Amino acid sequence: MLESKYELADELSMNAKAQDANISAIRNDEEYACKNSVSANLENAIKYSNHKGYGETCAKVILFGEHSVVYGHSAIALPLKNLRMRAVVTSCNEFLAPASCESLSSTSSESLASTTNLDSHITLSCLDFTGKLSEIPTRFNSIRTAIRASLEFAGWSGESLHIFTESDFPAERGLGSSAAAAGAVIRAILDYYGVSASNDEIFKLTQTAECVAHGRSSGLDATATAASWPVRFSRGCFDRMEINMRAWLVLADSGCKGMTRETVEALRSRLESNPVEVGAQLNKLGEIAAVAEDDLAFGRIENMGKQMTFAHRILADLGVSTAKLDALVAAACQHGALGAKLTGGGGGGCVIALTDSEDAAKRVSEAFKNAGACDTWIVNIGDSAIN
Repeated sequence: MLESKYELADELSMNAKAQDANISAIRNDEEYACKNSVSANLENAIKYSNHKGYGETCAKVILFGEHSVVYGHSAIALPLKNLRMRAVVTSCNEFLAPASCESLSSTSSESLASTTNLDSHITLSCLDFTGKLSEIPTRFNSIRTAIRASLEFAGWSGESLHIFTESDFPAERGLGSSAAAAGAVIRAILDYYGVSASNDEIFKLTQTAECVAHGRSSGLDATATAASWPVRFSRGCFDRMEINMRAWLVLADSGCKGMTRETVEALRSRLESNPVEVGAQLNKLGEIAAVAEDDLAFGRIENMGKQMTFAHRILADLGVSTAKLDALVAAACQHGALGAKLTGGGGGGCVIALTDSEDAAKRVSEAFKNAGACDTWIVNIGDSAIN
């Protein structure tokens, strides 16, 4: 078992000074402009800030077990260490008036970090949005929850802050972006205030945000986006998995938003209408995930590829795939992939393909693009597992 159900990636730094090189790579000044900052862009705000906090997580893919995990079967998730989510916290150099601070500190029925005073003193730059928490669109509610919860944990006393996020991967594609963003922001805030937190405490803070994002969260994304190794999830428990396989995973973005909530509910209705047939298909997905654990451990790459394609056919039969995802899977298999499948909730999102060489991975990546993928990434599974 993982310690405290999961462990943070050892190399994720909570030291902003050690991350200046990464932070300076953040670009597009206007997109990250902050309304109340003397500096009009993210890069300068970070460069000239006397005090900052840094947090980092990564994307994740579900190799096997999406949907069947909801019904008690295991799932296997892989952190993608080359697809990072970063967050930076800097001060606005302005504070609430003493009277306001006294008013906030005397609040008993409502926590300090959940009041409107916080929302008016924290500015967020995330994706295409820059503004105060009081102005954020509903799609960022989970990040606002993460900010409130972590500031309360850190003992926020009224300081106005800028919080910036930058991601190497798109949102709403089944890659764990909501958990990754929440986790990075939480770590950055704790780093800013120099507050230590246990693995379980950070997990709980992240889960608070995830429950807002998804209604109900297993904790798989919160775990995998902060892990150093593949994770097996089953019935509420997380285990570290060993991979002894020389293989490359090619990830393709279909360009369509994932629809996890909708596909989960649709599949639930289908199961209620046809429990025998649908139940058998879900059980088969669970069996495939169990076999894949041994494939990964013993390096059975060809068998794992076949299981991936088999799993996709079942998921397609269950109605969670789309014509675009099916076309991407077919393109990968026709151009050298050992197997391919959708990853995540389906209805859009991403497809993954398995290859036995980097050259083959590059050919599959090109095939994905020719088939309409918006973007692709190549991950060395062995390196991901080791590093």
